[in-house]
Amino acid sequence: MPLVTTGELVTRAAEARSAVAAFNIITLEHIEAVIAGAESAEAPVVLQVSENAVKFRYGRLLPLARAAVVAAERAAVPVALHLDHVQSDDLLRQAQAAGFSSVMYDAARLPYADNLAATRAAADWAHAQGLWIEAELGEVGGKNGEPPLDAHASGARTDPAQARAFVTDSGVDALAVAIGSSHAMTTRTAGLDHDLLKRLTAALDVPLVLHGSSGVPDDELIAAVAGGITKVNVGTALNLAMTGAIRAYLAEHPEAVDSRTYLSVAREAMAGAVARIIGVLAAPGPATA
Repeated sequence: MPLVTTGELVTRAAEARSAVAAFNIITLEHIEAVIAGAESAEAPVVLQVSENAVKFRYGRLLPLARAAVVAAERAAVPVALHLDHVQSDDLLRQAQAAGFSSVMYDAARLPYADNLAATRAAADWAHAQGLWIEAELGEVGGKNGEPPLDAHASGARTDPAQARAFVTDSGVDALAVAIGSSHAMTTRTAGLDHDLLKRLTAALDVPLVLHGSSGVPDDELIAAVAGGITKVNVGTALNLAMTGAIRAYLAEHPEAVDSRTYLSVAREAMAGAVARIIGVLAAPGPATA
């Protein structure tokens, strides 16, 4: 089916008080696995290409983007394409022509005023191209000369009042918030600050995004969706599934040289991880008084 937009999927999720899963892709096997897992779960999905993935692909966006577009157009479920954690303005300006409907502009490493100015400029440009834009806000520095904390640095927390001002002044369509998750976690031990999430949900009128979700246990994810998270980003969980499957296959088949043999089991493992995570996000949340 034709590509859908990220904004459309997130809006639908918000209206249903659910969340859409967004998976970071690096290889063609990632693309095929995410779509296969979403089809198995009969759910829409977002394919995300990060700036780091583009750097891995020799700095070229189009080869992976074109593969994602073609695969998405042949999927049995709605698929959107999102450009993730963009810091380069040059890469940002390639988004629309490459088939992306949305971008996550990442200036959270900058002091607040600079983050706001850069994000405002990115949002103005993105909206002029018809793109939906996400940003993130961690913990602002300044106290005792401390630098700002990235939204998913250990200990970072997003202040609701500051987040409200940031969203209003930047014009972004969604905000990734720091509530306790962290990028690249290989253990599922992150504890989320659900009281803070409640206050952020009350303070903001844009969808909230959870990054670093691979390290968040199932019950915490379910509670986060019930608390207002409407887009859940996952990356490391797929790489764990892929690498684990390849290691196991090669340990059992040390004579293997045909990459199709171990990439096929890796793809199957990733597809299973995708379907499982989508199923978790669809689970009923905790009852509220």
